[in-house]
Amino acid sequence: MDFARRRFLKTAAGAAALAAAPRAGFAQSFPTRPVRLVVGQPAGTAPDTIARLVAEWLGQRLGQPVVVENRPGAGLNLATEIVVHAAPDGYTLLLSSLSNAINATLYDHLPFDFERDIAPVAFVGDNPFVMVVTPSFPATSVAEFIAYAKANPGKVNMASAGPGTAPHVFGELFKVTAGVDLTHVPYRGSFYPDLLAGQVQVAFTAVAGSLALIKAGKLRALAVTTAHPAAQLPDLPPLNKFVPGYDASAWLGIGAPKGTPAAIVEKLNAEINASLNDPSNKARLAALGVEPSPMSPAALEKFTADETRKWATVISSAHIKAE
Repeated sequence: MDFARRRFLKTAAGAAALAAAPRAGFAQSFPTRPVRLVVGQPAGTAPDTIARLVAEWLGQRLGQPVVVENRPGAGLNLATEIVVHAAPDGYTLLLSSLSNAINATLYDHLPFDFERDIAPVAFVGDNPFVMVVTPSFPATSVAEFIAYAKANPGKVNMASAGPGTAPHVFGELFKVTAGVDLTHVPYRGSFYPDLLAGQVQVAFTAVAGSLALIKAGKLRALAVTTAHPAAQLPDLPPLNKFVPGYDASAWLGIGAPKGTPAAIVEKLNAEINASLNDPSNKARLAALGVEPSPMSPAALEKFTADETRKWATVISSAHIKAE
């Protein structure tokens, strides 16, 4: 190699190192001011409560406050768009969720692409749901429910919180995988009064939201929606024991604007995962029905892609449209 070429390569390498140095230093010093966590649900809801716990723990580890900013609207799309257009510097984060995977297909013209425009940072955990029926329903197991539904097509009413919500798509996945015909009854408010009264017979609900009713005998739990038993209902079988391949949960994660430096994403991921592995923090999340499941950013990216494809198939086959 001649002298001129060696000198050129040495100079180029030095320039690259100088260019990388500020980025590395920035990541090491991050954060130097408060971080905001944008939440697409109103204050006081379960996701908001979970977000505030994560923000508290993360702020303690980062040495800077993590401030929750509630921006509800458009089924989580408003909050997502705010984060998409924020500076990619690690100071604006999104509480991402199953809704983001659903919305990619549910809405025809979103001003962003969740997979393309949001960088995966960390996975918070799974929020298992449970298949419940009114106590008067003539089935005490999933197998009996399926047999009854097949013998009475269209006569079993399935409640949901509205088109495209988790209770709806979880029910639609059950209909497809179990081969049953249930009549969907969407509600704008709570469907629990009608479910308790037997006007609708089945629903897929968050474990945390229905646990007291199940324990009081006001609802009969048949199975959990996750592929493994739920911590709050350890003796209840998972649906996939009766319907092979069934697996659904209202998961939560943390995202950032695409282009956020990898070193900052990795730092946030490490601190969030450390918080989730703390036994006392696990207990607080468990009380809210969330089962922590730390992931790397790469694992979360694959998980999000898989979830988006999975629910796209369900939404398209059921012809679900946003209202």
